[in-house]
Amino acid sequence: MLARIRKIQQADNTIIAKIIRDTLAEFKANKPGTVYFDETTDHLFEVFKKENSVYFIAEYDGEIVGGGGIYPTQNLAEGTCELVKFYLVKKARGKGIGKMLMQKCISTAKDMGYKKMYLETMPELTIAIPMYEKLGFTYLSQSQGNSGHTGCNVWMIKDL
Repeated sequence: MLARIRKIQQADNTIIAKIIRDTLAEFKANKPGTVYFDETTDHLFEVFKKENSVYFIAEYDGEIVGGGGIYPTQNLAEGTCELVKFYLVKKARGKGIGKMLMQKCISTAKDMGYKKMYLETMPELTIAIPMYEKLGFTYLSQSQGNSGHTGCNVWMIKDL
């Protein structure tokens, strides 16, 4: 497998926005209140210039196949980051790329001093949730912070 994880570059914006929206449409999760309709999805390089945030691009055989990042979402508890915009194209799934990307996000969050990682998702994203469970994320009964993504109704957290 020729996969690699690297930080986002400005030239990646259009490609990763398309991957995110196409994946949401594939799982019929392209609904209001999600990143599908979030204007910032088109400008992730700029969004992730914020201090204590990072976005990673996953490449497979030299092609961008997904990405994921960590972000200090407004109103999260002290020491908590959010796992955000974590998506892979269909042909990249089941090859360990998602796990590799997730481990990069987790280790980077720890290195940045975060103690917990929070995420928001939807039941439609059926392949993501078991991966989160395997990696130690547990369910919460309500959202935390202020992501602005009211279309998500599954909330999880992990101690780092």
